[in-house]
Amino acid sequence: MVEAFSTELDRWSWGEVGEAILGKTSAEVKTALSREGSLGLDDFMALLSPAASPFLEEMAAASRQRTRRRFGNVIQMFAPLYLSNECTNVCDYCGFSLTNRIPRKTLSPTEILQEAEIIKGMGYDHVLLVSGEAQSIVGPAYFRDALSILRPHFSNVSMEVQPLDQAHYEDMIGLGLHAVLVYQETYHRETYARHHTKGRKRNFDYRLATPERLGRAGINKIGLGCLLGLAEWRTDLFFLALHLRFLEKRYWRTRYSVSFPRLRPFEGEGQFPIEEIGDRDLVQAICAFRLLDPELELSLSTRESPRFRDHAARLGITSMSAGSKTNPGGYANGSDALEQFEIDDSRAPAEIERMLHSGGYEAVWKDWDPAYDRANATSNEPATSLLTC
Repeated sequence: MVEAFSTELDRWSWGEVGEAILGKTSAEVKTALSREGSLGLDDFMALLSPAASPFLEEMAAASRQRTRRRFGNVIQMFAPLYLSNECTNVCDYCGFSLTNRIPRKTLSPTEILQEAEIIKGMGYDHVLLVSGEAQSIVGPAYFRDALSILRPHFSNVSMEVQPLDQAHYEDMIGLGLHAVLVYQETYHRETYARHHTKGRKRNFDYRLATPERLGRAGINKIGLGCLLGLAEWRTDLFFLALHLRFLEKRYWRTRYSVSFPRLRPFEGEGQFPIEEIGDRDLVQAICAFRLLDPELELSLSTRESPRFRDHAARLGITSMSAGSKTNPGGYANGSDALEQFEIDDSRAPAEIERMLHSGGYEAVWKDWDPAYDRANATSNEPATSLLTC
């Protein structure tokens, strides 16, 4: 029987990892920076450590160089399409939490098409489907219908919804699902339990095993991440890297991305933030992941400020959203009600494209073609991005 990542995770001590990171020295940072190609996890610890802070400019330069070498000067653009804010979980950091007294809405097929029309009008050909976690309202059947509706209109449809069983993912891949993003939120079991007090999301291990089910299902790309601000960020990101390495060894035909969502203000009760992570810290995290894995896709959403995104786009990021709405029906009705969280960068996609162009980058609105789905159906070779052809 193949070992699960939960078994690997339980071999490590959160406290000991945190102490090891804090104990890294300037000499170890210099050694990590001198290496070419992918780094080891011990090197990654050094780059996350406080000892690396004085080397941030050097890390940023190396991160930019390696990103350009692998991905060129292109940044993929995507837009989230929120299908529903119904949720049966109680999570004390989320606007969709069951206990928050907000109006609830789930898009009908007609409303999904209305949102799609506006998103297409912005220039997007890559859409990310997002919803709250309410299995009886927005479950596998609903997602299959949404994929069937949207697949003719977008070359790339990805999904960020509740964890599902492997058979459901296999069905949806057959309908054109390209990628699934599933964030563990935090790898610290006690912190996870404290912030997820009701609902299916309380099951830490089922969520943790989701990328493994996706890998077995044969998904093109898996997106990983932590919700930065729930737990001590350096230690959490080490375990994220451990998870990434575990998956890359076992599901090597699948591509991987990492996102860096920081806690944002939201409507309802809850603490914000719980653990501080500043802008310099986030830059350090982005650069450390790029140096850990030059092949890794790195994504940054509109949670971050315009100033930060303008800077980070040049450091190692390979995909960005723009003009995002975090509520169901937000593109069509223009309302700010029902949001999952407040975005910070509200600039239109065209403005983001101009910003990228001024920095020598090209905004890519399409990086996948349905022809690749047909080719991969009869090939044992891993999926290939048009960015790397």
